[in-house]
Amino acid sequence: MNKIFSQFSGSIPEIYDTCLGPLLFEFSAKDLANRTSQIIPSNSKILEIACGTGISTYHLRETLPETCKIVATDLNDAMLDIARNKLKNHSGISFQSADALSLPFGDLDFDAVLCQFGIMFFPDKPKGLAEMFRVLKPGGNLIFNVWDSLEHNPCAAIAHETICRFFDNDPPQFLKTPFGFFDIDHIQNLMTRAGFINFEVHTVSETAEGISAATIAKGFVEGNPGIIEINERATAESAEVTRAVEKAIENAFGPPPLKIPLQELVFTATKPE
Repeated sequence: MNKIFSQFSGSIPEIYDTCLGPLLFEFSAKDLANRTSQIIPSNSKILEIACGTGISTYHLRETLPETCKIVATDLNDAMLDIARNKLKNHSGISFQSADALSLPFGDLDFDAVLCQFGIMFFPDKPKGLAEMFRVLKPGGNLIFNVWDSLEHNPCAAIAHETICRFFDNDPPQFLKTPFGFFDIDHIQNLMTRAGFINFEVHTVSETAEGISAATIAKGFVEGNPGIIEINERATAESAEVTRAVEKAIENAFGPPPLKIPLQELVFTATKPE
């Protein structure tokens, strides 16, 4: 994976949180928290990998019993800083910088491992899954989600296609990463090789409403490492690209309030007793 794609720094985390958060992450964070509450014991110790700006962490804390302890981790300190600040008044959460491919925790340390839209960015997915397996207790639960394809997420597809039109050669490819890891058979094969059993996969569809095209466009252009690709190529101003994406989204979905269809895949599995 291009190293640029893991660089959530500078202004990216704030734009990611305020512009992409309401569109892409709120509904799935609620769904993930609800599913987690149904399958884990009430006194569980939970590891969240790639917590980002704490959107899913918040919903986990709001949904799970107070007796559950959450260790929320991310590779990017700038993302963690936002998460810490947002959740500073919530108890039972600790934040820690951590590389998903080399987790700084002991074996058999957690009752559940969760990851919202993070595994797509792992440069070595088998190693990441092996680390999840290692830190789980026997009988522990793995719960994570990934985006379905761009075909099933047309707003992201429009943003990607519009951005690419500004670049004759080597167009930015960032959005293919979060929306490019959706082959169910392949993912379950990776989980099997890591040692997991009792797989379930759920297709979850939602319609996000009430978000402006301008906000969405700013998020897709400037709220992710794709902006680094745009600025490095320097053949188009980011503001011009953002305006074009906004217009394309308005043309596709009409005037406010926009209704944006989204689709994700949710995977659950367990570690053998």
